[in-house]
Amino acid sequence: MLPAAAVQPNVLTYGPVTPLLAYGMAVLGSAVGLRCAMRTPGAEAREQAGWLALGSVAVGIGIFTMHVVAMIGFSVGGAPIDYDMLTTYGSLLLAVLVSAVALFVVSRRRPAWLAVLGGGVVLGLGAAATHFTGMTAMRIAGAVRYEGRVMAIAAAVVVVVTTVALWCARRIRHMGASVAAAVIMGTGFIAMQYLGMAGMSVRLFTDDGGVGSSSLGVLTPVLIGPVLVLLLITLFVSLDPMMERDGGRKWGTRPGEGAGEKLEWTPFESR
Repeated sequence: MLPAAAVQPNVLTYGPVTPLLAYGMAVLGSAVGLRCAMRTPGAEAREQAGWLALGSVAVGIGIFTMHVVAMIGFSVGGAPIDYDMLTTYGSLLLAVLVSAVALFVVSRRRPAWLAVLGGGVVLGLGAAATHFTGMTAMRIAGAVRYEGRVMAIAAAVVVVVTTVALWCARRIRHMGASVAAAVIMGTGFIAMQYLGMAGMSVRLFTDDGGVGSSSLGVLTPVLIGPVLVLLLITLFVSLDPMMERDGGRKWGTRPGEGAGEKLEWTPFESR
């Protein structure tokens, strides 16, 4: 059957609710993931692996849930939208794996600029790949077309922004830098998401009208497990004694530091 009608996708079916929630998930996952990665310097090998694993799961879930929430607000005319669950959860696995590689790269003992650049490229391109993998899971009665130039811009934006975020997390000497880095990183993720969605066009196989149909009922159950896992990781990290120590100290100092001694604390820096 030949496509019969061109329909402009609506990415704001529920107004600003889904973009704001998606951005919140991206920032939360980034904040928790970066916080976990900041625990690796000076830790034993097993502890390093544990923190990096937690961090990669947090960042990966943040990317995945951001995408799913954004897609809940995505509709194409009155066409019903379904998703292949195997591909959808495959995008979650991909997000976790690329996050693990990125956090591993950026925490290694190598020139700072090389670690940050490598981690930013891996995480940015990985986030873009996760988005496009998730989009291929969409099932709709129409022909979906992607604008290559827009997709390239979306990938470039997320690579640049995540690189800047990782630079902030690695170089600025305060716990608040991880929060700022998470906000920057979340901005890159959400910009990539909506740029990618804006680069889509759909020609439905029928020209029947109707009220826009979103994927709320299909995708909401997909969020339950990942969101619970992310909240559990957040709780675990928030109970880490390092959170209280770093949150209460002055800029650039450590707990118990003498009045006449100034210590520098640099996330991800080898000790």
